[in-house]
Amino acid sequence: MSNEDIVLAIKDIIATIAPDEELDGLTLEEPLRDQIELDSMDFLDIVMELRKRYGVQVPEDDYPHLNTLGGCAEYLGPRMADKELKLVNA
Repeated sequence: MSNEDIVLAIKDIIATIAPDEELDGLTLEEPLRDQIELDSMDFLDIVMELRKRYGVQVPEDDYPHLNTLGGCAEYLGPRMADKELKLVNA
């Protein structure tokens, strides 16, 4: 899966968790919590959905890597390289 696919996957997961949020203007560099309203439970839901859809385990110590969309792509890239993109909200 490419970095672009990972960003799409994260946006799709966020759309499932926070369907009222506008995701088109999200940047890769700015923290997600500064761009949209995500609380700690929403963040945990994102991590759980990554495990459910893609079998990717993210240890709690690695959560800061998922702070931005760019960080998600960089951190998840090697872990999702052999995964197939699964969009629910496409």
